[in-house]
Amino acid sequence: MTLASMPLTTDRPQPRRRALGDWLPRLVLAPSFAAVLLFVYGFILFSIYLSMTSSRLLPVYDFIGFGNYVRLFSLPNWWVALKNLAIFGSLYIAICCALGLLLAILLDQRIRAEGLIRPIFLYPMALSFIVTGTAWKWMLDPGIGIAQTMHALGWESFSFTWIKDGEMAIYTIVIAAVWQSSGFIMAMFLAGLRGIDGEMLKAAQIDGASAFQTYRRIVIPQLKPVFLSAFVVLAHLAIKSYDLVVAMTNGGPGRATEMPSTFMYSYTFTRSQMGVGASSAVIMLMMISAVLIPYLYSELAGKARS
Repeated sequence: MTLASMPLTTDRPQPRRRALGDWLPRLVLAPSFAAVLLFVYGFILFSIYLSMTSSRLLPVYDFIGFGNYVRLFSLPNWWVALKNLAIFGSLYIAICCALGLLLAILLDQRIRAEGLIRPIFLYPMALSFIVTGTAWKWMLDPGIGIAQTMHALGWESFSFTWIKDGEMAIYTIVIAAVWQSSGFIMAMFLAGLRGIDGEMLKAAQIDGASAFQTYRRIVIPQLKPVFLSAFVVLAHLAIKSYDLVVAMTNGGPGRATEMPSTFMYSYTFTRSQMGVGASSAVIMLMMISAVLIPYLYSELAGKARS
């Protein structure tokens, strides 16, 4: 066989091109991964370390153990913040889930205006909590909001001063937060409802089950994953709520709407107690982890079983 009759092979560089193609996505993602590693997890570790130092106005790197945590839980303001978070979080999650499920069930009836109504309920979620808080602050202000409008319309006895009342101000935060988030929860439940097998519902109707019995025994039990997802989303929003509170009440009147997030900011940047502020931030991180880690574990365990 002569050299002229031998076939020419031009695929030698191909393995090199394949290797470059394999590494290209990693090279593209590497800067983002490094930034997340440094500015998210790196600063989380830094905050944990600061919580165990005597840092005040500026970081100090002397290790004092859990002294800041002991001091944190001895502060009355921290317990007020935890109490307000418990009230706000429980009402926020319960009302959003109930209202979102109700709206989803109503929209699932294949009404004609669904395409128009659904975006109307979803629109508040597109707004930032700063915008929502500012708008609701104006609406609930007795001098310029709903109360003043009712007085102008002739209803002189109308009074709604919750936002100025130390006992009721926390509930105005709940109202604004529910208004913003219930549409998103409605969309989650609506997706869950649309995923239920229609044959099961038809079989229940043939067996003579009422609409209430069908939803109570068939539909709602199958929405447990949606309830869990909604709980996780709402719980982490409640724990880290800051901008809505600052925009509406700034933690007031007095400490009536103080939250762990506003407590952390004030002690870190206003009162120059960086160690105590960092310890409160770590407690908030532990709260969020207590919600997210069981959820992620259940999801991963479910995928492993399947």
